[in-house]
Amino acid sequence: MVRFKSRYLLCEVRMSDPPSLQLLDDRSVFTALRNAVSRAHGDYGAGVCGLSFAVKYLNARTGVLFLRCRKSHYRLIWSALPFVSSLESRGQRLPCAVDCLHVGGTIRTCQKFLIRYNARQIQRLLPQCRSEEECVEVRRAVMSCSLKELEEEEEEEDEERGEVSAGQ
Repeated sequence: MVRFKSRYLLCEVRMSDPPSLQLLDDRSVFTALRNAVSRAHGDYGAGVCGLSFAVKYLNARTGVLFLRCRKSHYRLIWSALPFVSSLESRGQRLPCAVDCLHVGGTIRTCQKFLIRYNARQIQRLLPQCRSEEECVEVRRAVMSCSLKELEEEEEEEDEERGEVSAGQ
């Protein structure tokens, strides 16, 4: 069996209207990114996106996004991120920008970077809060990506793979 090496891109979707982040879903982000790669790199880019490109995680509260792609083609997808200017979700066109925060070899390394990034974001945002309720909401929104949640998801995926291989 051959193992394909992957790269994970930790990205952030930025919108001028933050409440519209709640309208995001995996499919709309995947479609917009695939179209951007196709526009930037033509048929070759579209073919590369068809191989192993996937949206692994999307947090609609913070706009954090994990993308998985093949190691040999991650630069094509990375270079097409600035060409995403809007997302179409639930019948609405949402203007946005997608910024790449980190590129890693595993989800775990991206997660560790995200935890450090979130800690810096909290330190930057907390002085701007006007009330204690606002401070609690900022902490909850930024820290909603936790290492324990992703570990549980990985364990569930491993269990599913074990059941599939045992049944074959």
